Amino acid sequence: MPSADPGDWAAPAAAGPVDAIVTLPGSKSLTNRYLVLAALADDASRLRLPLRSRDTLLMTQALRDLGIDIVDAADDARDWIVTPGPLRGPAQIGCGLAGTVMRFVPPVAALADGPVTFDGDAQARIRPMRPVLDALRAVGASVDDGARGSLPFVIGGQGHVPGGSVTIDASASSQFVSGLLLAGSRYDDGLTVTHVGTPLPSEPHVAMTVETIRDAGGIVDDSESDTWRVEPGPLSGLDVVVEPDLSNAAPFLAAALVTGGSVRIPGWPHHTSQAGDALRDILDIMGAEVRLERGGLTVSGTGTINGLDIDLHDASELTPVVAALAAFADGPSIIRGVAHIRGHETDRITALSQELQRAGVGVHERADGLRITPGRLTPSPWRTYADHRMVMAGAVIALSAAGTRIEDPGTVAKTLPTFIALWDAMLAGSGR
Repeated sequence: MPSADPGDWAAPAAAGPVDAIVTLPGSKSLTNRYLVLAALADDASRLRLPLRSRDTLLMTQALRDLGIDIVDAADDARDWIVTPGPLRGPAQIGCGLAGTVMRFVPPVAALADGPVTFDGDAQARIRPMRPVLDALRAVGASVDDGARGSLPFVIGGQGHVPGGSVTIDASASSQFVSGLLLAGSRYDDGLTVTHVGTPLPSEPHVAMTVETIRDAGGIVDDSESDTWRVEPGPLSGLDVVVEPDLSNAAPFLAAALVTGGSVRIPGWPHHTSQAGDALRDILDIMGAEVRLERGGLTVSGTGTINGLDIDLHDASELTPVVAALAAFADGPSIIRGVAHIRGHETDRITALSQELQRAGVGVHERADGLRITPGRLTPSPWRTYADHRMVMAGAVIALSAAGTRIEDPGTVAKTLPTFIALWDAMLAGSGR
């Protein structure tokens, strides 16, 4: 084993069953959608308990750079007050590695009164952007990307966008559709987006987008499959409480199965558009006892973890933790339908294959997923590829593979800056 980097995290093993209540901060997906809609509204909004992470802070800075006022509420600094104003250019937007920033903000920037330049981390420059850039051109916006179809690029804001109808292939990311829809109400003729190609990945995220637009008073017709029509018109200010991020619950709930313990997540919604709600069914299939009650969701391990054959196309962000949990199962597992996660923060399919094999797990990499055969887990360096979900998956593996060291754990700040503190607190109840 190579010598450890002092910045690596010696991820803890569990000494016994966990018994914990884990309170999670707000959803990144909802926070960033609400921020965009609040920026385009006619009056001020209050976002209660938003997530404060790298991705959401990049979004707030991007909107501030375009002229939007976002401050902590005077009576509760946990909340944000968003006051819209004229969208201005020139501006330079740093996207980091945030897909929501690089795909949601350009359609907004097209409404600014000057050029807006976008760039991001080195890995962000290889993430696909062509569908949304070509769509913006098709509805009358000015785009200069040097024919790359990726970062960096310049949106030549002209103060308005004609809008109309556009057909795109969003099979690489549902964010292409969501980004266009979020700004569509402010285009002169509204916006109609039609998806063509293989089935839209993570479709619940588009349903979330439609729901949030309606929350702001926007009119959306999604009655026709793969077509969404946003009518032109005003958006109202929001006063919303941001739900906990259900996808970020995955590693904590997985720990209940691995250790034969119990974890409760307070505030789990009984109705939600978050794709992470699929965890309830997934963990039930894998052998957990799952109870959704008024006080939240409780998952308890039963001593058995079942292998499974599952299509995670609509909840692909759960793939890394489900794959890690499959390493503890009583038989092989297959994860299908997630070819699009090769274009996420990293190629998640290859990354998981490499790291699980390094930890002693049998893995066959498929074009659209993984076949996982449990093996004898051994401690090893766990690379994260600047991907927050890989940190979470590695922490699950380390529960049984004492001595696992996870590189670059700080990358988890993308969506959950307090992850390591929450993880340590959870394991403190397992006899450590």
